Amino acid sequence: MEQARGPGAEADAPEEEEGEARAAMAAVVSAAGGACPAVLQVAGLYRGLCAVRSRALGLGIVSPAQLRVFPVRRGSGPPSGGAAGSGVSELEANPFYDRYRDKIQQLRRSDPAAFESRLEKRSEFRKQPVGHSKQSDFIKCVEQKTHASGKQPVSKGFTKDKTLSSIFNIEMVKDKTAEEIKQIWQQYFSAKDTVYAVIPKEKFDLISNRAQSCPTFLCALPRRDGYEFFVGQWTDTELHFTALINIQGDAAASQLILYHYPELKEEKGIVLMTAEMDSTFLNVAEAQCIANQVQLFYATDRKEVFGLVETFNFRPNEFKYMSVIAELEQSGLGTELKCVQNQDKT
Repeated sequence: MEQARGPGAEADAPEEEEGEARAAMAAVVSAAGGACPAVLQVAGLYRGLCAVRSRALGLGIVSPAQLRVFPVRRGSGPPSGGAAGSGVSELEANPFYDRYRDKIQQLRRSDPAAFESRLEKRSEFRKQPVGHSKQSDFIKCVEQKTHASGKQPVSKGFTKDKTLSSIFNIEMVKDKTAEEIKQIWQQYFSAKDTVYAVIPKEKFDLISNRAQSCPTFLCALPRRDGYEFFVGQWTDTELHFTALINIQGDAAASQLILYHYPELKEEKGIVLMTAEMDSTFLNVAEAQCIANQVQLFYATDRKEVFGLVETFNFRPNEFKYMSVIAELEQSGLGTELKCVQNQDKT
C-alpha cells in the first residue's frame, strides 16, 4: 500500500507516593504488563491518554538523553465542594479537557444525573487495586455499541453513503492503465486537505480478509503530552475512527472515516482510498498517522504485529495497550508528527 498522503526493558513505573497518581500509574503499568520490551516507563492521567518514555539501549539500560518526562498529578486531598467538586476539578485538569469541553458541559447541563454517574465511575476506577484492569469490559462495550447501532454514527460534515461515482467518473478511466488512474487520483487529491492512497489488490485483499475476522482495533496518535487512543471499526469497506474517550460515553460519532473503493480492483488491480475527518478534532497530519496504522497492523507480514489485532478482538484480557505504542514507535510512523508538535510547542 502506498503511504496515505495529505497537504521498552520491561515496564518499570517510578514510585508514586500516594493517591490518584499511584492508581493511574498502576492501571497503565498493568495494561503494559511485562510483554513489551520496547516500553520503559509509563504514566497516565486517565484511560484515554498514556505517556511513554522512549525505548532502552539494552535490558535495564537507559540513556538519560532519551527520557521524555511527563508530569503526573499527585493527590492533594479533595477540594471544597465535596466528591463532585473534586471530580470536576480533576476532569478539568486532564490535558485533553479543552478538546472535549463543549460535549462535557452539554452533558452536564442536559443530564446532571448522568454526568455525576460518570464522575462516580471515574472515582471508582481510581480506587481499584493495583494491577486491576477492565480492558476486556471496554472492548465488549465497543462491540456492543457497534452491534446495537448496526453502523457507526457519523458526525456532522461527513458525506452519507459516499460513493466512488460521486467523486470519480469510472467510465472515463476504463481505458486507462492502473498507473494512469493512480496518477489521476493523486493529482486530484494532492490539492485537497485530506488523506488518500492507491492500494494494490493483493494488499487490500489481505487487509479486507483480516478485517472480517477482526473488525475492531486501537490506534495510538502522538500528542504533545503522550498518546491519545483512537478506536477503529470496520463497516464493510469503510473504516470509522473515534477517540477512546468518546467510546466511554453514550455517543461515539466518527471523527475520521476511511473510504475504500474496490470497483476497479479486479480489472485494474487497485483499490482507491480517500477520507473525511472532523477538523475540530484532527488535522490532516494526524489523520494520516492514523490511516498509516491500518497498513502497519492489518497488512503486516509479521505475525506478532497482527497478533495484537487478534488479541484485541479475541482475547481482550491479554491485550496490552502499550504494545500498540511500542510498535508505532518502532515503525517510526509517528516521528514526523511528534517533531511538528514539539516545534509548535516551542
